Amino acid sequence: MKSNNHLFLVDGSGYIFRAYYALPPLYRKSDGLPTGAVNGFCNMLFKLIEDTNKSIGPTHLAVIFDSARKTFRNEIYKDYKANRGDPPEDLIPQFKIIKDAVTAFGIQSIESNGFEADDIIATYADAAEKKDWQVSIVSSDKDLMQLVSKKINLVDTMKNKNIGPKEVEEKFGVGPDKVIDVQALAGDSSDNVPGAPGIGIKTAAQLINEFGNLEKLLKKCGNIKQEKRRDNIQNNKEQIIISKKLVTLKKDVKDIPLLADLKNNNLAITKLVPFLEDLELKKLADRIRKKKSRGKI
Repeated sequence: MKSNNHLFLVDGSGYIFRAYYALPPLYRKSDGLPTGAVNGFCNMLFKLIEDTNKSIGPTHLAVIFDSARKTFRNEIYKDYKANRGDPPEDLIPQFKIIKDAVTAFGIQSIESNGFEADDIIATYADAAEKKDWQVSIVSSDKDLMQLVSKKINLVDTMKNKNIGPKEVEEKFGVGPDKVIDVQALAGDSSDNVPGAPGIGIKTAAQLINEFGNLEKLLKKCGNIKQEKRRDNIQNNKEQIIISKKLVTLKKDVKDIPLLADLKNNNLAITKLVPFLEDLELKKLADRIRKKKSRGKI
């Protein structure tokens, strides 16, 4: 029997940085507390709730966050994400407030020590797919494209774009099931994933399509005709294998709420409006109150 459940997983960490850089700084007048990212995040989350309720209406919903800079991947490769600087100073105090805001919305706010948000998203998406649920991951993060399937899609709300298997293949030159092979070979400078020197996404996709998968490529790389390309792969096999471990998302994160616990309830307006008013985000608080009084949410 086909399931009618539809799980929405919001990449909360991605939302935070989008909100921070998209809007000018904002401060609570009473004490100077920075609230610009909180304001942007809450507006984005409320718009998502409004838009989805007009159409599909998720039966289950959660916002997923990174818990810390260091994860199990740093044990595999100590320089993983070492090229990233600290968050802006005025954003740091807003992280906890944003997580509290999600709770005020009546939505589960989830993180797990030692894992990235992407791993938690992968764990839930995989569990839901096995139950024949539809899954929408609200993110534009290319690292999540390995999860895309007939049942799992990415939703880029900023571009109003759905990303399915076809869109993944257009970006990577391979289907979702081989994205990690391409990423492992090409590396990723934004995450400091080494890959093979001189191999980009396009070349990596050509090689994976030619040899079938990364393991077969590494086994038969002596058959690569281009000398420089062949040498780059032969001389960096261990680095490439490590890179695949870094880009592969975990699907077995423990100590997180059960899938059934992510059930989407009505907007907790009695908590949310006072929460926003305390932060002096009056415009959004008034908007939510009016929408609720008109039965629009």
